[in-house]
Amino acid sequence: MSLTGFTAPWWFLLLFVVAGLVAGYVWAMRRRQRDSLKFSNLEVLDRVASGRQGWWKHVPPALLGVALILLTVALSGPTAEQRIPRNRATVMLTIDVSLSMKATDVEPNRLEAAKVAAKEFADKLTPGINLGLVSFAGTATVLVMPTTDRSSVKQAIDTLKLAEATATGDGINASMQAIDSFGKMVGGPAGAPPARIVLMADGGQTIPREMDAPRGAYTKALEAKKGGVPISTISFGTKHGSIEIEGEQEWVEVDDDAMQEIARLSGGEFHKAASAEQLREVYETLGEQIGYETKHTDASKPWLVLGTLCAIIAAGISLFAGRRLP
Repeated sequence: MSLTGFTAPWWFLLLFVVAGLVAGYVWAMRRRQRDSLKFSNLEVLDRVASGRQGWWKHVPPALLGVALILLTVALSGPTAEQRIPRNRATVMLTIDVSLSMKATDVEPNRLEAAKVAAKEFADKLTPGINLGLVSFAGTATVLVMPTTDRSSVKQAIDTLKLAEATATGDGINASMQAIDSFGKMVGGPAGAPPARIVLMADGGQTIPREMDAPRGAYTKALEAKKGGVPISTISFGTKHGSIEIEGEQEWVEVDDDAMQEIARLSGGEFHKAASAEQLREVYETLGEQIGYETKHTDASKPWLVLGTLCAIIAAGISLFAGRRLP
């Protein structure tokens, strides 16, 4: 039962009618009492009335009044918030496979931990959602076009391999192109399905160096916003990550600020994950956000049922006890 909203609140005007009926009942009871006092033989009146007095005689009218109130609420169209699985949406999982992802600040390393969490995300995502996969390093590759076949996505995740450089903007652009192509194929009278990019990276773009260059992540994030595709970013890693290149240690600390700005420019949300467990929690949160939507659904049935039951009980008590309807 809910009182969060009503589709036809003007039906509440009937409550004035209910209030009038209650007032009329009280007036009738008082008038009946006054008329009874005019009876000349009070001793006979006491014997006759003694069997009919008691609080129970007011139960049927009271239940009838409650029934009218409940039925009025039902007519007013109460609604309730309900989480409904999405069956028409597109999600592009976009994963950074640059060399920085082999840093062992997350065990066993960033990429292997990302693979495990990404496959769990694919398994738990609402079955009706189309999930695609893009990997990017110096270039971006669409590994799986949006599909409801989770096995193909998980198989592609297992094949992810490290490569040099990081072109985050290209990764976003490839995801946008996949979303656009898929939307044209499946779009009907209602248009293309809603879409979102889930970008998991450590934030360190190297191609191009400028984030707001034509191929840069900030520029592509703005294009995503214009296209109505928010980007949920996951900044994965820590400030003390490092990798070995040609025998030398190179620090590859995560760039949270860049990932947060990408999310902001696209109209999406930023998430931070500094461990494999945190990454799984982030993916679980995203699965809940993406996989379900909250809608206001009709909640009048409980009010209608209770109102009807009260009316039936009122009629039953009245007929059983007084052999008349209230």
